[in-house]
Amino acid sequence: MRAIDADICVIGAGSGGLSLAAGAALLGAKTVLFEAHRMGGDCLNTGCVPSKALLASAKRAALMRGAGPFGIRPVEPEIDFAKVQDHVGATIAAIAPTDSVERFEAMGVAVIRARARFAGPREIEGGDVRVRFKFAAIATGSSPVDPPIPGLAALPRFTNETIFANRELPPHLLVIGAGPIGLEMAQAHRRLGAQVTVIEALAALGKDDREAAGIVLSALRREGIRVLEGTKVISASGQAGAIALSVATPQGPEIVTGTHLLIAAGRRPNLGGLALEAAGIATGPGGLVVDGRLRTTNRRVFALGDVAGGPQFTHAAGYQAGIVLRNALFRMPARVDYRAMPWATYTEPELAQVGETEDQVRARGGAVRVLRWPFHENDRAQAEGAAEGLCKIVTDPRGTVLGASIAAPHAGELIAPWVIAVAEKYRIGRMAGYVVPYPTLSEAGKRAAGAFFMRSLFSERTRKLVRLLLRFA
Repeated sequence: MRAIDADICVIGAGSGGLSLAAGAALLGAKTVLFEAHRMGGDCLNTGCVPSKALLASAKRAALMRGAGPFGIRPVEPEIDFAKVQDHVGATIAAIAPTDSVERFEAMGVAVIRARARFAGPREIEGGDVRVRFKFAAIATGSSPVDPPIPGLAALPRFTNETIFANRELPPHLLVIGAGPIGLEMAQAHRRLGAQVTVIEALAALGKDDREAAGIVLSALRREGIRVLEGTKVISASGQAGAIALSVATPQGPEIVTGTHLLIAAGRRPNLGGLALEAAGIATGPGGLVVDGRLRTTNRRVFALGDVAGGPQFTHAAGYQAGIVLRNALFRMPARVDYRAMPWATYTEPELAQVGETEDQVRARGGAVRVLRWPFHENDRAQAEGAAEGLCKIVTDPRGTVLGASIAAPHAGELIAPWVIAVAEKYRIGRMAGYVVPYPTLSEAGKRAAGAFFMRSLFSERTRKLVRLLLRFA
């Protein structure tokens, strides 16, 4: 077995592992990267990239159907679903060189295309290679899991790992799970011509602000997507092309039928085969046991991405890679802080969140000011024919920004200044005072911020002061 000495050894070439390996190599560390499957991991191959490509095709179809109010004759698009999936594949192929073995080897990373396992507290082996490391990082990601539904294991079903290889449009897609993945795929397939039913045991988009999530759910239901909330799947039966789910809805029992099934009801960290016990690395309910510096119980081994038990987002893994680099290479005691970690759901309208929601602040007993600005009062939204939406800001009574929720077109872009506001603990006056171009959707955030001062600014007391000052003008 060939022996390699490394400053840092990374297991997993998903978004977090690639960010860490690239950063370490460019900083001069001798870096080894293990990946047994596809470079780029879930995000490039079965997650963020293909889902957004599919949504982009679906949006074009929706625009063709909805052109009437703009003076353009609407048409029903002819959907070639196989070519839609060709677009998805082409998008992945266009981005893949950024994550390729060749690019990382050009940076100086030794890429080992083999499954890795720990051979001791300071050793990892895979294929015909044994790596002796100073530091290591586990970034093996997560995989979708089946919910414990009797009969489900016997049925053909999609997950995010398989649905983008499907070349025929499902006539009626059943989706179990109404989180971001489930609802994005529901809207994409509905707009491309499928009937869609979504089943959620709790509340759809349950991690988001209820008011903002309600706007998105209303839009999906208007498009013909049936979303069943508070509905438990009791059992599953059928065969390919004829799926039946026995469910318990708030109104009573029901049999929901469809032709295809997508499972989008949770994920589990990929930890199998790593021989963690050989390195003294402990696991917990959410993945690896880590401290605030992302160190495992073996202090020379870090964890990042989905296995670290924190937010399961590509951008979170990239952020964590920076934390690991500062700890391992610069010996800085950097710690994670997820207080200003944003996320977005890329339905139409989009839904974005950062910081605390109104309900979360109230649940911890905090005093709260809630500021709203509807997009029907935004001139650009009216011109675009997309006036349904809301910018909602949560502050404490003194005006410190605690969180923001946006349901609107391009909400994932519009949340950016509020990420800074939450991270830096801005007072709301700072957000109300900045100037934005007119007409833009970003005016809604400025208007929401300005609402904090409306009662005091236009009060009778202020009017008296103005009249007094004008007497001396």
